[in-house]
Amino acid sequence: MPLRTRRDSIKLGQEIAKHLQPGDLVLLSGPLGSGKTFMARAIARALGVGKETRITSPTFTLVQEYEIANGVLLHADLYRLLEDQKKLEREVESLGLRDRLREGAIALVEWGDEASSFFGRAPRVRVAFEISDEKRSARVFE
Repeated sequence: MPLRTRRDSIKLGQEIAKHLQPGDLVLLSGPLGSGKTFMARAIARALGVGKETRITSPTFTLVQEYEIANGVLLHADLYRLLEDQKKLEREVESLGLRDRLREGAIALVEWGDEASSFFGRAPRVRVAFEISDEKRSARVFE
């Protein structure tokens, strides 16, 4: 689906958010600058994270946590961990993402495709972003 404007991305994020339940995992993949963090922000806003709360990529903190009406939303970015598969597995474990999902948190994970087997569940939704000729698009897999 083409994402011609920011509004298109926001609408897609709102649509995804409508279907999320506690314990759901959402994987966001695509090249740098393709819209993963913007989509995470759109989903978070649709789930009730207020505009007064700044939502940025957790590239260096790895995970940000937000309170939402039906529990907790986790926003993770695993980009810095992709070099070493063993380290990636250990970090996913030490970050507690699998446990938090089991407890009912919703997790939005950027760069999470390589770690998908470490979460203890299949993703509810996977959004794959692409950039071609300066045009953005997304494919959604459920």
